[in-house]
Amino acid sequence: MLSNPRSDRVRAVRRLAGRSARQRAGLFLAEGPQAVREALPAGAVQDLYATEQATDRYPEIVDAARVAGVPVRLCTDEVIAEMADTVTPQGLVAVCRPVDVPLKRVLDARPRLVAVLAAVRDPGNAGTVLRAADAAGADAVVLTTESVDVYNPKCVRSTAGSLFHLSVVTGVPLAEATSRLREAGCAVLAADGAGELDLDDLQDQSDAGHGPLAGPVAWVFGNEAWGLPEQDRALADASVRVPVHGRAESLNLATAATVCLYAAARAHRRA
Repeated sequence: MLSNPRSDRVRAVRRLAGRSARQRAGLFLAEGPQAVREALPAGAVQDLYATEQATDRYPEIVDAARVAGVPVRLCTDEVIAEMADTVTPQGLVAVCRPVDVPLKRVLDARPRLVAVLAAVRDPGNAGTVLRAADAAGADAVVLTTESVDVYNPKCVRSTAGSLFHLSVVTGVPLAEATSRLREAGCAVLAADGAGELDLDDLQDQSDAGHGPLAGPVAWVFGNEAWGLPEQDRALADASVRVPVHGRAESLNLATAATVCLYAAARAHRRA
């Protein structure tokens, strides 16, 4: 039973909330039953810390960890509170190995739907887009060099386990990502509020069996505050706006990304 919240082990786990510590250790944290439940079958978990109450509440997670050979270390509530990044932790904290993959592995699999996050800085937004991409059946998510660290604790929580479901690529310059995705056969579409193409029109085209949504697509989503600058939009084959039929000023990043990803997923299902 780990009971000292100021022990070296507890402090080492707590430091993984910081990017520099994650990079040095090559590890990150996944908190809560949903994240840990999905991390285990992905083979990402190195150590699992749990309160006695959590082991009683989630016995299937503890059993899966032990079957996988993952050490399960019992902790007091105070220790888990010190390790966790959340205000009200749920009693489970896993130390995990990175799960990102090289861009080449994604391209070799001939992806049909990819989300590219260009300078997306907010961890909650990035995680929510990754979760939406997973729900839409995307093959991969690419985070460019200027985007948030996908292993930021808030980002990991926001994915609700989807981080462990699909291929995630990190640290690729946008120009390289768009060029190589195009070479792999993807139409590169930039989501932009002032885009020259209307998403509704593209969906009509895909219903008729043609248009960019009918084939492999890589959607590029820009920064929450300023979107995609002109030089980044120029890297895409076309920029596409999500039509706003009501009086809303605009859609936030995660909502717009979800609409775009599902439009492509619908076109692919019809095909």
